[in-house]
Amino acid sequence: MNYLYLIIIPVVLVLFAGIRIVRPTQRGLIERLGKYRSLASPGFHWIIPVIDRLFMVNVTEQMVDAEPQEIITNDNLNASVDAQVYFRVKADEESVKGAIYNVNNYTWQIVNLARTTLRNIIGTLTLKSANSERGKINAELYTTLHNETKSWGIEIVRTELKEIDPPDDVQETMNKVVKAENEKIAAIDSATAAETVADGIKRAKIKEAEGFKQSKILHAEGEAEAIKLVNEAADKYFVGNAQLLRKLEAVEASLEKNAKIVVPTGTDLVNIIGEMAGVLPIERKK
Repeated sequence: MNYLYLIIIPVVLVLFAGIRIVRPTQRGLIERLGKYRSLASPGFHWIIPVIDRLFMVNVTEQMVDAEPQEIITNDNLNASVDAQVYFRVKADEESVKGAIYNVNNYTWQIVNLARTTLRNIIGTLTLKSANSERGKINAELYTTLHNETKSWGIEIVRTELKEIDPPDDVQETMNKVVKAENEKIAAIDSATAAETVADGIKRAKIKEAEGFKQSKILHAEGEAEAIKLVNEAADKYFVGNAQLLRKLEAVEASLEKNAKIVVPTGTDLVNIIGEMAGVLPIERKK
């Protein structure tokens, strides 16, 4: 009976020691005596302890930082450059095998390849063009990494240029230039606004002057029309008596001011005044 326990217990321990669980985010490679045997998909697996080995591979998207590095640009300025690379190991069997057998530590290799590629790209650009052409740098970095990692079973998802920082003194100078440009634009905008306001005031003054001029013209035309009508009435009703009409107007103006007027008797003006008042002139005794 004791011998039976001595047999059963080691067998149970071996069975438990060979149990392996592969998660959905992983794939496994099973080797037997140093040779590839099979791909372990997600789920339960049992391997022979000591004889078999299971290597796990993460197949989810991962990110590595290329780490900041000093790169000399084409205009001989030192720029601190950093980038991030997003990648994943493809889940098919050949890709998982490539990530394990075709490259030693693919994460470390991607970081170094990205750093070298960034030096090659930015070294041909000036600092200004490097900052303004980030999309182009990302595209070239992605293309290089994509082509170089094909045999590794790696898929480069995207690359992001994290920073391109110039030296402190250069950054300070660039900030001053940007500030001066902003102040220049603000001054131009302010001058344009002032010019617009002045132009509006000028147009308003012109309109006002034109309106005043037009009112004067209309007033003068009205007076001229009135004079014309008076002249026509005088010609119609006072034919040959223009001087008498003028004298009558003078008398009317004087009476309004309570002025005393001496009118010679026997004149036509006396007859007109009398007729206006309803009084007949007194005949002088002979």
